[in-house]
Amino acid sequence: MLDDKDLKIIEIFRKDARTPFTEVARKLHVSEATIRKRVNVLEKTGVIKGYTIIVDPAKMGFNTVALIGINTNPDMFLSVAEKLTMFDEVRFVATSTGDHMIMAEVWTRNGKELSSIISEKIGKLQGITHIRPAILLEKLKEV
Repeated sequence: MLDDKDLKIIEIFRKDARTPFTEVARKLHVSEATIRKRVNVLEKTGVIKGYTIIVDPAKMGFNTVALIGINTNPDMFLSVAEKLTMFDEVRFVATSTGDHMIMAEVWTRNGKELSSIISEKIGKLQGITHIRPAILLEKLKEV
């Protein structure tokens, strides 16, 4: 069970995963050793699964980012989701309820490349029944 200190530690690292333990300790009025121990437990129990960076796709040359809703034959649902994770252009895959069974985020250099990925890679996966891409214009929040 997480207590208030654990939740505060998580919130600090969600805002900036590079925050030094000494700074977290200072903000929470505890020792650095206490923070290290708590973070270690949070990692071992799987509450903290890893640390990452957030990048701007456009600054890396990926000028077309799309969210793609995908529907499949029910018996192929998990197989398709797993195969999508194998494509380098696919940066995020989640199974979902609602309008689509699978949601994927795809980064490409332009619309032509996106079209090619959809038709030549994603569209050729066995079991897909519908593909609905939506190009993102601007991300306003990402955590």
